[in-house]
Amino acid sequence: MHSITLRFLAPRNTSHTGARISGGSVLGWVDEAGFACASAWARGDCVTAFVGNAHFLRPVHAGDLVEVRAHLAFTGETSMSLAIEVHTGALASTELHMVLHCAAVYVALDAAGAPRAVDRFSPETPGDMALAQRVQAQIAAAQAVQ
Repeated sequence: MHSITLRFLAPRNTSHTGARISGGSVLGWVDEAGFACASAWARGDCVTAFVGNAHFLRPVHAGDLVEVRAHLAFTGETSMSLAIEVHTGALASTELHMVLHCAAVYVALDAAGAPRAVDRFSPETPGDMALAQRVQAQIAAAQAVQ
């Protein structure tokens, strides 16, 4: 599987409806979707190696419908690079708006916790190729400032 979508309601564990959900919670959802997508591709355990270039475009509110979409962009020998997006909207609406997009890298692990090889994924469609180029550019930009 080279993509996964998690869909759920933003928690209402606040005293008033419509309260903003913290950015840390949203990034936790990003990591969950990325981990699920990478683990499915690797058919085993993975670890987060990088999440970066997270751009928050609007807030998430308690009770919103949330979709977190993780797409495999390309693979290395032991790593999987993904594009991850978060979309939200009112439960009564069919329209979702992008809240966040970022790049992430996960590394497959063997039973001893060492990196292990993953199946190769090569983008074939123009959309997949553009996504791979965007993710590569995001990762390169983050590495350049380290």
